[in-house]
Amino acid sequence: MQTGMHTDTERCVRAVRSKDARFDGWFFTAVLTTGIYCRPSCPVVPPKPGNMTFYPSAAACQQAGFRACKRCRPDTSPGSPEWNRRADLTARAMRLIADGVVDREGVPGLAARLGYSTRQIERQLLAELGAGPLALARAQRAQTARLLIETTPLPMADIAFAAGFSSIRAFNDTVREVYALAPSELRTRAPRSRPAAAAPGTLSLRLPFRTPLNPDNLFGHLAATAVPGVEEWRDGAYRRTLRLPYGHGIVALTPKPDHIACRLTLTDPRDLTVAISRCRRLLDLDADPVAIDDQLRADPLLAQFVDKAPGRRVPRTVDEAEFAVRAVLGQQVSTAAARTHAARLVTAHGDPVDDPEGGLTHLFPSTEALAAVDPETLAMPRTRRATFTTLVAHLADGSVNPGVESDWAETRARLLDLPGFGPWTADVIAMRALGDPDAFLPTDLGIRRAAAELGLPSTPAALTARAAAWRPWRAYAVQYLWATDDHPINFLPV
Repeated sequence: MQTGMHTDTERCVRAVRSKDARFDGWFFTAVLTTGIYCRPSCPVVPPKPGNMTFYPSAAACQQAGFRACKRCRPDTSPGSPEWNRRADLTARAMRLIADGVVDREGVPGLAARLGYSTRQIERQLLAELGAGPLALARAQRAQTARLLIETTPLPMADIAFAAGFSSIRAFNDTVREVYALAPSELRTRAPRSRPAAAAPGTLSLRLPFRTPLNPDNLFGHLAATAVPGVEEWRDGAYRRTLRLPYGHGIVALTPKPDHIACRLTLTDPRDLTVAISRCRRLLDLDADPVAIDDQLRADPLLAQFVDKAPGRRVPRTVDEAEFAVRAVLGQQVSTAAARTHAARLVTAHGDPVDDPEGGLTHLFPSTEALAAVDPETLAMPRTRRATFTTLVAHLADGSVNPGVESDWAETRARLLDLPGFGPWTADVIAMRALGDPDAFLPTDLGIRRAAAELGLPSTPAALTARAAAWRPWRAYAVQYLWATDDHPINFLPV
């Protein structure tokens, strides 16, 4: 079991006194004299240390009887970086809870996906986070409810079910308990400048992150590799279609200095929580860039690039199976060729969608649709066709699962067992689909060019040995090495 930062009282007190926003999401401060809980960067005068106690999650604070601070709004903190850098049971469970699995499938569904009993899951989460899966999911529902109350004109009954509550009464009771305000009072107190929805089912919100965040490679990569019909760059925003549990959606993500502006259009509002979770994951918004950059900066060869443009994130994905397929389509071909192959699949086998703004036409084909594709219709070498059909078959039957609940090492090993899968394909999937922050690509052409330019070892084995000093953040080192090139993936589109 991991020991969280909340157990280090002295360090937590220092963070609260300095109002250090870097620690928002790492722990929460509960104030014994007021009965409220705050994020470390709360702007109010810090309480006396004897009046503070620390919890690892908002759900633990709520279970202990504390209500959310109205000033700092701790429920809007970035998520804990722990769930991005770990692949143990707790981290995998937290990623699934963020993806709405408990609301859709209950705790038994969560346990089944992880391969453990419900008792084991509950015991592990309670020991590490001070709350079980039901309490953690409830805290997430409360956060989603507040977001909808404050940013949309939806009726309260619609908000209750969209946020995942089973009844209006449970919605009202939870909102009152967590925020010490009735839902109608929350709406009354919301800023008057609340953005109006552009169309039915559309809402605008802000996605917080820990600074710094360098958007160049993050949005540059997504725009340069965008699959026509599924993704596009328009008016300073990355837009794409989303396949979601209850329907589909379209999202526009725009980088701002202190947040990501997110505009979501959903066919079913119950998909809001999972859509937000997947967008955060796509942009790696829960990372701790200061900790990552501090370690990479210790290498003199990387320090100049970290200092020049700190805060690089790893561009990830909203659909792990989709990315695995696209990685195969991109084997040994240019970015443009990979986009062409993917666009043909989308046109032939993707589900059509209506985009009020135009430009987006389809969802990326489902695994089931791809499993039915005739290999002879694929305009690619025969060996790659075999790799494609083998991967899709394994994705369809579940024997390979790159989802958020997956064990990184086990999934990578299963990928390497498939014909046509070498280290590059397995590792790029590990980095961008599985979310392994330590995935490394020593055979990648861009990495080898950067290594030669910087005087790093040129052979994959020697470069891997040299990169040991960058662990566990080698995936972020990849972003800095790639950035030495003038490839379009490294620049925000004009």
